[in-house]
Amino acid sequence: MRKRVQTCLLLFPGLIIFGLFTIYPIIKLFVMSFFDWKIGLNQTSQFIGFGNYVRVIEDTVFHTAVGNTLMYAVITVPCQIIIGLAFAALINCITKFKVTFRVFYYLPVITSWVIVSLVFKYIFNNEGLLNYLITEILHLTNNNIGWLDRPNTGLLVAQLLGIWKGIGWNVVVFLAALQCVPKQLYEAGDIDGCGNFKKFFYITIPHIKNTILFAVVMLSIGAFNVFTSIQLMTGGKPAHKTEVILTWMYYKAFEARDFGYSAALSFITALLISIITIIQFRVFKND
Repeated sequence: MRKRVQTCLLLFPGLIIFGLFTIYPIIKLFVMSFFDWKIGLNQTSQFIGFGNYVRVIEDTVFHTAVGNTLMYAVITVPCQIIIGLAFAALINCITKFKVTFRVFYYLPVITSWVIVSLVFKYIFNNEGLLNYLITEILHLTNNNIGWLDRPNTGLLVAQLLGIWKGIGWNVVVFLAALQCVPKQLYEAGDIDGCGNFKKFFYITIPHIKNTILFAVVMLSIGAFNVFTSIQLMTGGKPAHKTEVILTWMYYKAFEARDFGYSAALSFITALLISIITIIQFRVFKND
């Protein structure tokens, strides 16, 4: 009995903090989603039911944002998985300079999103380093290319940044998984005459399947939370063509001050992420 009391006393402060800073904001946000929420001193919020949710579903900019977010996930998640797994397999085979490699591939992960986004913006803007290279050094064209002013190339730059920054995390995760694969299996494969590719696809991949699932789920959630790079490099421009879900949510909340709509948008986003995660688990379970 005394141990239970001590356990409860130790957990109580953490539960209070969790409730105040996590549970309460979620409940408050859910309530806000049913109101035309106002924050002015002389303004009153009006209950509108599911009006905000209907507006979200009918919003064409939201449709564009969802499409851009899905495209970001479809491009960045497989690329990070494939490149990260390839680098992890390569590093797992070498015996020298492992520490040096770890520093280089993990450095982008610990670098601030703000810093790397501004660096990429400097490289790809109209007067940036890439245009200087193309026009002044290589003389491929006389006119600067608006990489960040076009929807397709603007999103492509954000995808390249996401891939580059996320590879190191995947290498760490997959390298840990590869080191847990029993070496006896590879020795048995050598005896049976299996080449490196066969051993990789028939021994390695099945044994790190759960790790791959974990990486896919985490990267998918991260892709739906992409915000800083888009906000700093394109700001959703031109004409909201490069908006993703979170940049549109930010715009509606802090620029349009449509807090009820933004709250409804956040819950719809959470629902989309949950559905995609469930589908991913089902697919891997069936395999």
